[in-house]
Amino acid sequence: MAHDPGPHEPHHHPHADHDHGHDHPHHGSALSPMELRVRALESILVEKGYVEPAAMDALIETYETRIGPRNGARVVARAWVDPAYRERLLADGTAAIRELGIGGRGGEHMVVVANTPEEHNLVVCTLCSCYPWPVLGLPPVWYKSPPYRSRAVIDPRGVLEEFGVALPATTRIRVWDSTAELRFMVLPMRPEGTEDLDEAALADLVTRDAMIGTGLPQGGRA
Repeated sequence: MAHDPGPHEPHHHPHADHDHGHDHPHHGSALSPMELRVRALESILVEKGYVEPAAMDALIETYETRIGPRNGARVVARAWVDPAYRERLLADGTAAIRELGIGGRGGEHMVVVANTPEEHNLVVCTLCSCYPWPVLGLPPVWYKSPPYRSRAVIDPRGVLEEFGVALPATTRIRVWDSTAELRFMVLPMRPEGTEDLDEAALADLVTRDAMIGTGLPQGGRA
């Protein structure tokens, strides 16, 4: 049975303490072998004049913060408007996400955890940077950084405050440690005053950070 942490104590999934078993660099290295290869290819393309660095940066930013997370935003919005879908999503995230035609490598085994007024969820990958690419797109740089990976577990409340999420002292914080076998996504609370919005409009309120737990939907309050 999973340990039930107190308000400031991070929750560890049963898989959190085992070896991830991925093809990642040793702990503390900033870039994985794949990221190093991508960086090398990027350098060659820039040196040969095939791409402009500014254009590449803009493209990466688009996929990281806008196009990529749109899949996850669709999932969240559907859960907000369809109680039956919400139940399926929380019971079997992988299958429910696949209902919307979303899936693939990095999203084979998904667990969705729901925020409530009493509990806030935060996702991290402490040993490397496992991330649900199919639903959230490219991982932000800070997600892969050693400071976030360590401090999210040690001081989740302090980390959230640095992201601008100041939770009431009574709100419990659970930290979920993603692995190569199991990846987590947060279902944020639906902002108040959005009863008249349709599903597409609701999806526009869902931010990438809200689905990691380091942010809230637009218009949301802690």
